[in-house]
Amino acid sequence: MDLPDVGIPPQLARRMSMAEQHEYLRTKLTRRRTLVTAGAVAGGLLTGCSTDGNGSSPRTAASASATGRAPGSAVVPFGRHLAFGADPRTQMRISWQVPAAVRKPYVRIGARPDDLGRKVEAEVRDLHTPGVTGVRPTLDQYYVHAALDDLLPGTTYYYGVGHDGLDPAAPEHRSTIASFRTAPTRPEKFVFTAFGDQGVSRAAAANDDILLKQDPAFHLHAGDICYADVNGRGEKADGYDPAYWDLFLKQNEQVARSVPWMVTTGNHDMEAWYSPEGYGGQLARWSLPDSGFDARRAPGVYSFVYGNVGFVALDANDVSYEIPANLGHTGGKQTAWLDDRLGELRKAVDFVVVFFHHCAYSTSAHASDGGVREEWLPLFAKHQVDLVINGHNHVYERTDAIKGGEVGRRVPIGASTDPTRDGIVYVTAGGGGKDLYGFPEGAKESYEGRVRDVDSVDTFQWTKSRSTKAETVEWSRVRYRGFSLLKVEAESGSAPRLRVSALAQNGERIDHFEVRRGT
Repeated sequence: MDLPDVGIPPQLARRMSMAEQHEYLRTKLTRRRTLVTAGAVAGGLLTGCSTDGNGSSPRTAASASATGRAPGSAVVPFGRHLAFGADPRTQMRISWQVPAAVRKPYVRIGARPDDLGRKVEAEVRDLHTPGVTGVRPTLDQYYVHAALDDLLPGTTYYYGVGHDGLDPAAPEHRSTIASFRTAPTRPEKFVFTAFGDQGVSRAAAANDDILLKQDPAFHLHAGDICYADVNGRGEKADGYDPAYWDLFLKQNEQVARSVPWMVTTGNHDMEAWYSPEGYGGQLARWSLPDSGFDARRAPGVYSFVYGNVGFVALDANDVSYEIPANLGHTGGKQTAWLDDRLGELRKAVDFVVVFFHHCAYSTSAHASDGGVREEWLPLFAKHQVDLVINGHNHVYERTDAIKGGEVGRRVPIGASTDPTRDGIVYVTAGGGGKDLYGFPEGAKESYEGRVRDVDSVDTFQWTKSRSTKAETVEWSRVRYRGFSLLKVEAESGSAPRLRVSALAQNGERIDHFEVRRGT
């Protein structure tokens, strides 16, 4: 058996802090490696993962097979997920998981599914989670990443993932071939979708189904991705089962293998077992755009441009008053980067969309985070951000246009708003699949087909002392307690606009409005 390489792949090392590199090397040097028995292979333990449909009692290949090396032909990749590079026109990142160590992983890519002539090497980022007696076994997980650059804009590519012993171009594996499409050179109409707080469940899988029917160019995930960390406090005392990531990636593969899955970080994504900030797991599992921010400390902070819209992902754990495990962990660098990046995007595109986890404005269970409001809302106003998307509260809630902390303009269902004049609309899209929340007493649901306007809602915001401050608000315009997702159609040309809709899990529309600038 070959001894494990204890070095850090250069591409990964550049994204890691010294503390993360220390943890990476320490776990690689101390982990126990054993061969996978022939009985485990024959028993089908290396073919992915399974679930009972409700996301309970996960059993993964890695936990069953320890961490040895199996014959390459027996190790079946799963959990493919895409993400854009810094330039969605020419760069794509393909990621996947293997349930045991493999040699020389790679991607085959081509213009036709029967002609995958280009071969791109991939890197393995393995993740070791020590066991807890009586709670969870020791688990080694293997995530593989390939960087595809120099692609042609507006082009459909076909790809397959493999390694020594498994060639995706072989006839017996051609059913696994998937495809993706790069962004066009010039702006044209496109659709993107968004939600947060997904997890592993029948509801989460059903949301994936309705998402696919929208034919999005990509999907935004506003954090609380998997819920392997149950408590979401960012502490080692949190309940944690990394095997849920296997289930999550398997569940979402039907979408994420062809739709770039652009994630950011929620409180349940701080996993304290891997690095001081808790983002070692995220660095291992995802390859996200490198857009100038220190991705080693906050991999969920980045930006990209697609068509006539600029997108900015933020790590709200850095500014959250409610859950302060990572409060201030970038030392103000994220906010400074945000100011600069919004200024650059405002000059280059028609619209700017910002997405992150903790809510700036919501009346549901977690309500509003005063840290988000204090740090970022002045910058959103300064640069006239056009749309803000949050998760955290497991509902759909949409505000009127907010200006200076108050209603700048009412935006009833079907209305149009102009951020240059009216202020910014904030959307909480937290109905991705996790258990649902409700609204305060007196704040009845109000959505398309069932409008029940209220003059005001009694709610609260979180303060720096982790206490709550009561507030009565008039900006809560649409409220829906159900699984849902956001669909946005971006149009360019002489009259650019964002047509924003919210869809219930049965496909019915529960909200819609338009964003137009300078109208």
